[in-house]
This record gives sequence, structure tokens and C-alpha cells, in this order.
Amino acid sequence: MFMQLFQKYNPKFFITAIFFCCSFSIVRAQNDTSRRQTIEITSSYKPVLRNTVKINLYASPITADTSRPRLAYNIPPQNLFFTYQPVSLKPLALDADTTLQLGDRNQLKAGFGSFATPYVSGAFSFGDGKKNLLNVYGNYISSRGSIDNQDFSEINVRGDGSIFTPKSEIYAHTAFAQHEYYQYGYDHTIDSFNKADIRRSYQDLSAGIGFRNIAVNDLNFIYDPHLELHAFSREGKATETTLLLYLPVEKKFSDAVSLKVTATGNFDKYQIKNSTLQVTNNLVELTPEFVYYGDRFTFHGGVTPAWNNNDVNILPNIYAEAQLQKNVLIVQAGWIGNYIANSFRTLSGENPYMQDPTFLNNTKQTQYYGGIKATLGNHFSFNARAAFITFNNMPLFINDSLDGKSFYIKNERRIDDLQIHGDMNFINQDKFTLTAGLDLNTYTGLLDNAKAWELYPLKVTGSLRWNAFKQVLIKGDIAAFSGAKALLNYGLNNGLEKNMKGGTDISAGAEFKINKQFSAWLDLDNLLNSKYERWNNYPVYGLQVIGGILIHF
Repeated sequence: MFMQLFQKYNPKFFITAIFFCCSFSIVRAQNDTSRRQTIEITSSYKPVLRNTVKINLYASPITADTSRPRLAYNIPPQNLFFTYQPVSLKPLALDADTTLQLGDRNQLKAGFGSFATPYVSGAFSFGDGKKNLLNVYGNYISSRGSIDNQDFSEINVRGDGSIFTPKSEIYAHTAFAQHEYYQYGYDHTIDSFNKADIRRSYQDLSAGIGFRNIAVNDLNFIYDPHLELHAFSREGKATETTLLLYLPVEKKFSDAVSLKVTATGNFDKYQIKNSTLQVTNNLVELTPEFVYYGDRFTFHGGVTPAWNNNDVNILPNIYAEAQLQKNVLIVQAGWIGNYIANSFRTLSGENPYMQDPTFLNNTKQTQYYGGIKATLGNHFSFNARAAFITFNNMPLFINDSLDGKSFYIKNERRIDDLQIHGDMNFINQDKFTLTAGLDLNTYTGLLDNAKAWELYPLKVTGSLRWNAFKQVLIKGDIAAFSGAKALLNYGLNNGLEKNMKGGTDISAGAEFKINKQFSAWLDLDNLLNSKYERWNNYPVYGLQVIGGILIHF
């Protein structure tokens, strides 16, 4: 249609109209000076950000490890208890424990058994254990044997107290003990005695006090002086007063080197009532020694001046230990000497059927020894030692010259003893403990006696403690010995030597925990029902059974 109009009208007309419109627009633009002039530039380029390059990780499966791991643990030996020599199984009172803090701190143990044997023991603790502590404990037991006057009773009461400061401890104790025996070792088909005439009742009243530091002071001194006083008597017919002093001081120059000085004193006065006999027996010892503690070697070196009444002696004090294999094998050797203080109290504790002594001597012993100690594995250890010991002024017990029911003391100026000692222990934490010991003595070189009367040549001991179950404790003890030599100085046997028979005493026991407060216990003594004699003419009880309950609160 446009072409038709273009052809119908004159083309000049259209050209003229277009030119006129363009000219009008240009003139208008030039006349509008108030508008801002801009230039627009259009480009076809467009900036674009590239995509970030990422590291792609592709997980691969781990190769399976088919090798068995080797779990090697280095556990130190569980030898937490020192070897000791077990004794015949007896119901014992709870020992004083200065570390009690919380929980059950009191116990009462009671029972009854054969030979009309009542038994009662108790232990009670007071204080917080940090600033102060008081332990009180005691026990009573008595028995009546199958032989006339084969009776026995024992009572012990003791109290221990401590007051603690940040750096020291003051401690004290007081105790009373009464042990009653009867001299039943006579021929019951011939002799008969009133019980009061053969009664041996011993009383011991003691007290002590001490002071020690529980933290090392600025001068690196460690000290623990204490004293103890005993008033001992036999029914008031014989009395003895003993003062014991113990003054140890140690100066530590380093962890390996120290100097120790220990002073001990034993002052004893003994007398018999209604008699002019009075015995004074004093002993003072001073022991300075240099000590070296090494990783593989330990050395103690010094001398011991001793004042035994009017006799002055210088005794050796040298001993050492060397590890041939660390924590496995130790060699030990020494040359040491010391005095054994003998008193009416200590001698009657060894032989309660003795007569009242008419003299008292202290025993000097000097020994050379050597041996080994070893630890095998984590639980087993043993100790073996040989020693040559010389005793001077050793008291020996000999039957009296009337009926043989008592013993008098015969002094021996010198006894040489070649001693072989061995002990072992197997300990598995607190679950199982097995110990054993052996002592072999060969007595020679006597000056005043033909034989070492009433001294054992051989003695073997053993002890077992086994927590078989959580609530059951099983225990056992054994003591076996060869027969000693006895001198019979009574009746038709005057001056006759006797070879006493040996004996074996096996004891067993068990404790069953019923609940937290109550336990039941049972002890069997002398399972073989052996009537062996520790002292000539004094057979022991046979099989004895005793049981009861134990209360914790």
C-alpha cells in the first residue's frame, strides 16, 4: 500500500517532507542549551568470573591389618610386704592404725573354743587422724588344758595417741598386761601342789612418749627421740623397773649421702621382795654411721661404742648391698655387733616357767655374714644368708634340781653359731601371700656348758593368706623344729642329758564376711594334735578349735 501511495503522489513531495522534519529537529536541539549532553558507549564485552578450581579428594579403603598386636606391659614387682617369720596362729587384736580417716574404725571380736577357751578383743579409734588420733585396743583369752594345772590366761590393754602439727608429731602410749601361767611340768603321779604355790602371774605397766618430724626441715635433719618406762612384777614378789631411751638423728647431705647417729640406753633395776638381792643392769650404746644410697650400691659404715655396766667395748657396724642385676639380684655382706639387753621382763616372756633370776647379764653378739637376695618375676623373692655368730654371756635354761617343774638360768660365756638362714615370699597383691623361713644353727665352742640347752638346732616356719573369694579369707601357719638338748638336774636324772623330740604345729583358719558389719571366723590350732614340748616337761595343748563373730562399726 505504501508503494501505491509513493507512486500516486510525486516522490519529490516525500523527499521534501523528510528533509524538513530532520532540519526542524536539529534546530531544536541546538536551541536547547539547558540540557546536559552525554555520550553513551555500548560494548558487547561482558566480564565473567571464572569458577574456583577445587581439589577433589577420593577416599580409598584402608588396608586391613592382620598382624596381632604385642601388648607388653612393664609392671613393677608387687612385693609390698616385707618378709616376716610367722608364729603360731592366734586370734589377735587389731593393731593400732595411725592412718585411719573415715569408715568403720571400731571392731569387736568374740569367740569360744575347746579347752574352755573364751576370747574377746576390741579396737576403737577416735580423732580425725589429721590433727589428733587415739587408738584403744585390748584382748583377753584363757584356756584350761587336759593336764592338771595346765592353765593359762592373758589380758592386754593399750592406748596410743598422737597430736599432729604441719611438720611434727607428738605421740604417747600407756599399756597394761597380765599373763598368768602355772608350773605344771612335774610328775603328777608323785607330786601334788597347791595352785597358789605354782602360780606365775606377771604384770607389766608401761608408758612412753616421743617426738618426731614428719617433714624434712631446712637443715635436712630427721629425728625421733622417745623414752619408755616399764614397771614389771611377779605378784609383788619380784619387781623390776626399766627405763628405755632411744635417740636417733639423721643428717641428709643429699638423696644419696647421710650421717646417722643413734644413742640407746637401757637402765634396769631388779630386786626380790624380802631379800637383800638387788641387781642393777645398765647398757648404753652410741652408733654413728655413714650411709650411702646408690642406684646399684648401698653402704653403711661405722662403729658402736657400748658401755655394758662397767665393761666398755667397741663393736663393728659395717654392711653393704650391691645389685648384680638391677632389681633382680643383690649381694649382701656385713660385719656387725650389738648387745641384747636381758631383763626379768624379757626372759620371763621367753620362758614363763623360770625361777626368779639371781643375776642379769646382757648378751653381746658379733657376726660376719654374707648372702644374696633376689626377685624373680613380679611376685616371688627370696633371701639366703650364711653367718658366723659369736655370743657372749648367753642365758641358758636348765630344769631345777627338785622336781623339774621350773628352770633356772645358767650363764654361758661364749657360744659360736654357724647359722644358715633362708626365707621366701610369693605375693600377689592382697589376694594371695605365701611366706616361708628356715633357720639352721650349729652351736659349738661352749666354755661353761656341754651343750646349748633348750636352743633349737633347726626351725622351719610358713604362712599362707588367701582371699579365696570376695567374702572368704583362708589362712594357715606351720612351725616345725628339731629337738633341742635338755639337762635333767632333778631326781634320779641328776646331770642326765636328754634329746627332746621335735614337733610340727599346723594351724588353719577362715573368716567369712556376712555383710558390711558382721563376719564369722574359725581357727584350728595344732591340727596334728601333737603334744610336743617347747620346754622340757611342758607338753602343749592338743587340737584346739575356737570360733566366733567379728563386728565392725
